[in-house]
Amino acid sequence: MTLKQTLTAVDVLDDGNVNGEKVKALFEAYQNVTVAVTTIEGDKGSTDFIRIDIPGSQGRSANGENPTIGIIGRLGGIGARPSRVGLVSDADGAVAAIAAALKLADMQTKGDTLASDVIVSTHICPDAPTRPHEPVDFMDSPVDIGTMNENEVVPEMEMILSIDTTKGNRIVNHKGIAISPTVKEGYILRVSEDLMRIQEMATGENAVTFPITMQDITPYGNGLFHINSILQPAVATSAPVVGVAVTAGSIVPGCGTGASHEVDIATAARFVIEVAKEVAAGTCSFYDPAEFETITSLYGSMTVLQTAGKQ
Repeated sequence: MTLKQTLTAVDVLDDGNVNGEKVKALFEAYQNVTVAVTTIEGDKGSTDFIRIDIPGSQGRSANGENPTIGIIGRLGGIGARPSRVGLVSDADGAVAAIAAALKLADMQTKGDTLASDVIVSTHICPDAPTRPHEPVDFMDSPVDIGTMNENEVVPEMEMILSIDTTKGNRIVNHKGIAISPTVKEGYILRVSEDLMRIQEMATGENAVTFPITMQDITPYGNGLFHINSILQPAVATSAPVVGVAVTAGSIVPGCGTGASHEVDIATAARFVIEVAKEVAAGTCSFYDPAEFETITSLYGSMTVLQTAGKQ
């Protein structure tokens, strides 16, 4: 269960004075867990990037063969102060990522260490700006998307789950979580059957997925429409990336307050933990390597979609 960890994360993050060090303090009791905080100044303020390393018994950190799992809490900011008071909807990705890290850390103290290393990253900014977007305004960030990817997409991550609030649209009309197709090196691949199976187990409901377009997997700043930043990590890595969207049945702006639903966030955290368990056990794959080799041999590289394109 992850509700306890979710409530803990919400309590710490719903604070106008929160910073990375206050989040780091949540992990002081876990001796095997390493937390690094990096403050980055941008044109619109500053934010604290957080990297949480949870070592596995047979992971790369122990010279093992098990792949490293990346969990990214993607967002613009956890608050929009002073224009908005309180935790914004956009904070859900950070809350879920931190809750998942807390649960994985606590599991180790109870004898449940995964075989794989898990790296969790996100950033903490309680006073981020907002920006116009259709159909509702987005949260902006004090730093640009390149800086976010540089600090959150860790090279050691061999597969990535990107958690992001995805409520400001008419594409997903479902309250809970939804997952995207797998994105790898500019290709939108089929939705992973393993991930849908795990989603159904974790939610007790039929799998819910959301559509993405080629525009969504290109870098921000090229003038194209993006559903949000959920798949921006895919432009900065060759690892397979899957979006884990915290969703709503209605259109909710990312800068809206009082719109974070703890049970839905806990579901997202529980889902990524279950995925990590199965990846570590060798029973979950994000994509079919043989099929990826076939599609690239037939149609060539699509990595151009990971770039800014022709200027």
